Amino acid sequence: MSRSGRDPGERLKTGKGRTQSSVRWLSRQINDPYVKQAKAEGWRSRAAFKLSELDEKFGLLRGAQRVVDLGIAPGGWSQVVRKKAPQARVVGIDLLPTEPIDGVTIFEMDFMADEAPAALEGALDGPPDLVLSDMAANTVGHKQTDHLRTMGLVETAVDFAVNTLAPGGAFVAKVFAGGTDTELLQILKKNFRTVKHAKPPASRKDSSEWYVIAQGFKGRAEPKAAEGADDNGDDS
Repeated sequence: MSRSGRDPGERLKTGKGRTQSSVRWLSRQINDPYVKQAKAEGWRSRAAFKLSELDEKFGLLRGAQRVVDLGIAPGGWSQVVRKKAPQARVVGIDLLPTEPIDGVTIFEMDFMADEAPAALEGALDGPPDLVLSDMAANTVGHKQTDHLRTMGLVETAVDFAVNTLAPGGAFVAKVFAGGTDTELLQILKKNFRTVKHAKPPASRKDSSEWYVIAQGFKGRAEPKAAEGADDNGDDS
């Protein structure tokens, strides 16, 4: 096998009706060493290596007890969680159908739906200590529009994390070239002790995807009691 991971003489058989973009995608898949390794090792997608590499660098799964996988399909990230943190309760959600994974509760529903957050929390029986998001909006071919659509998903994921995470918890989300928007970055820095961007080796070099890693959730501020709430009305 060549250093690129391509078998000598391997060629892509194309058929009539395929667009040039689909031909390029198929060719890239066939000759991608991460895709081949994923198949050989039983991972559902090459994305499994991205989470493994992020975990090696940031220790995301060390001691994890409750994990939420947003955009779980086809399930590669949850597979990694189950292998590296077998003690953790894992719940995932995606609009796309996902084959069952042992030890993982899966909801086939829209994360943007009003009832989604409660469903995820209820399945964990406690606050998560890690929220993962590999969600990305379906592309329409317009770079700015695609970026805005995906960042809308990231914003919703951040809101979910800030409202559910246990103190000390972590949040990981896919973003794109340019990193996290300024306003969103400020929210993360306000709520987490460290916020960094990383591009794992398994992420294709020609891809604009990056990941934001926020660790050390500071916890939610307790609501202040209304003034005079402790006054029982007895002036004596």
